[in-house]
Amino acid sequence: MYELKKISPEVIPGALSKAERYRLLNDPLEAESICLDVLEVEPDNQDALIILLLALTDQFKRELFPAFTRAKEVLGRLSDRYCKEYYSGMICERRAKVHLERGGPGSGPVVYGWLAQAMKHYERALDSCSPGDQDAVLRWNTCARIIMQHPDVRPAETEEREELLDAWD
Repeated sequence: MYELKKISPEVIPGALSKAERYRLLNDPLEAESICLDVLEVEPDNQDALIILLLALTDQFKRELFPAFTRAKEVLGRLSDRYCKEYYSGMICERRAKVHLERGGPGSGPVVYGWLAQAMKHYERALDSCSPGDQDAVLRWNTCARIIMQHPDVRPAETEEREELLDAWD
């Protein structure tokens, strides 16, 4: 087994910049690794936690689990109420998009359930954001458009609805 090397605190800003670039280059595993290195030195670094959470959601397309579970764990480490709600919405929205892309029988209500959950989180984020921050509105509108553009994305029957979102709680 290898013993991982620690980075020095001085390189953290540059490392986070690299992690963000790797995310944008669609290399979430590299971004995740860099964030884990930063968090080894600064366990509560909120920027590293957010980039890590997004890198994990970038992995949903390849392998939903364990990335979904790990993203929820990272979410619990965010300290800001707005961030917790906003990024909860992102997790739900990205999970919905994976189900939408995969399709299959009965996927419409699953997609709808996750989008509806995302929209609730974005609504709550709006309650605590600064007036100039409209990111939650943009995300909410994206979810609404997906629902409006896909006729099969509709609510489940009452019994099914509870089962669909059990994974979130």
